[in-house]
Amino acid sequence: MLITCEHGGNTIPARYARLFHGTQKILKSHRGHDIGALNLARYLARHLRAPLHYSTVSRLLVDLNRSPHHRQLFSSQTRVLDRASRAAVLALYYSPYRSAVEKRIVQIIARGHSVVHVSAHSFTPVFNGKTRMADIGLLYDPARRSERLFCTRFQNALSDFAPTLRVRKNYPYKGTADGFATYLRKIFSGTHYAGIELEVNQRLFLDAKLDCGRIRLNILRALTTTFG
Repeated sequence: MLITCEHGGNTIPARYARLFHGTQKILKSHRGHDIGALNLARYLARHLRAPLHYSTVSRLLVDLNRSPHHRQLFSSQTRVLDRASRAAVLALYYSPYRSAVEKRIVQIIARGHSVVHVSAHSFTPVFNGKTRMADIGLLYDPARRSERLFCTRFQNALSDFAPTLRVRKNYPYKGTADGFATYLRKIFSGTHYAGIELEVNQRLFLDAKLDCGRIRLNILRALTTTFG
């Protein structure tokens, strides 16, 4: 198993700080990072003894989960940079991260193993005025048998360990939409690679009435059961 977290923080490197003057509120919001995702990724990697790749640079500088030509690769703050400056951002933060993950997958496959890649993300409880009707989303490509079976088993295991959690497949986004896992599926076959985006409702991390530790534990238990 391989754990990643592309939106783990909201850091803006000093050289680009001028572009984000007056945006502290935005940086602290979901637009700046996936709240709670990195803590979850670290917890899962530690207990599963799995490799972990993560970034704490804000997606408002460059979105590591987007393809190089995606219109949301750069935010409104960084889209104003000239072509050379945008290329420098990619060379410093985007390409090294994605190349390191890809290299790790190649190494694992070379040792004779297949890879289950779990990319940790979080989503806002309300979007465009509509409440999202899920606690956990499992994003995958339905055309890939390994991913389809893994998510079915994962969903069933979560139901056993945490029956009150609402777990949905390919919600609140489609697993085949533009993303790092979608890119990696083009590089690695379904025999060797399964890419799963684990989307957790930020309400589970932010609501003081909920036991965040118990929720993380149940996700871990479900993953362990599924992976085993």
